Amino acid sequence: MTTHDDPRPPAAPPVIQTAWRQPRAAFAGIVTQIVGYRETGGGRLRQVEAASLDIPLVISFGDPFAIGLGRDPSDNERYGSFTSGLFAGPVTIDSFGASHCLQINFTPLGARQFFAMPMTELSERMVALDDVLGAAGGSLREQLGATADWESRFDLAEAFVADRLAKAHAPAADVAWAFDAIAATGGARRIASIAREIGLSRKHLVDRFRREVGLGPKSVSRIVRMRRALSAAGSGDGWADIAADCGYADQAHMVREFRDLAGRTPSTLAIG
Repeated sequence: MTTHDDPRPPAAPPVIQTAWRQPRAAFAGIVTQIVGYRETGGGRLRQVEAASLDIPLVISFGDPFAIGLGRDPSDNERYGSFTSGLFAGPVTIDSFGASHCLQINFTPLGARQFFAMPMTELSERMVALDDVLGAAGGSLREQLGATADWESRFDLAEAFVADRLAKAHAPAADVAWAFDAIAATGGARRIASIAREIGLSRKHLVDRFRREVGLGPKSVSRIVRMRRALSAAGSGDGWADIAADCGYADQAHMVREFRDLAGRTPSTLAIG
């Protein structure tokens, strides 16, 4: 059988335009970022994102994304407007040159307030906008799509978030304390120690934590520790020293954790 090279040049990557707004002070601890994103022209673009503690709400006015949790997406895994809870692994996102959306990133406890549902209903899965926000979500999507400029879109999005938060209940105080303890120690605080300090059994804490946050405290600690190690990459320290400072048994342990949570080694992720 004779084969021939494809004479067509590969499609150029799309031109990407972004805009963003720092959330208002009242959203501290609830919303981390509001971003506008648009692709024009070009072909397929693949992005692989490491596990994070941001929970996105994506409202689309363009083509959908193909998204796979922990693997490459299949052709029928297309998502336009959606949210997705915490996932302890890499996320592969393919776009095709015509994506156009606004994204609001929530903290886990902020998402618990905003969506007013147990976060286990969102974790490790993709959930359509209409399934979490109903008709209100559809109305917001129409308003945003009919608005021409990003600043006006950000105003609409912030007003929508503020309205829902005004009717929301604060997250469980003991879980919020446990989450803050994990974050403040870079994921180093032992879960049993946290449980004792707030007067819960370890099992009871894990159950409550999963309901409020979406993953158990051990998984959240792993993500926090990985993010801490990655942020230290520019410090000038070697990876072995970073591994020790961040509480890994050794550098090999850190590399295994990065492969599980980010799909890449620390050095390739830091460069990327």
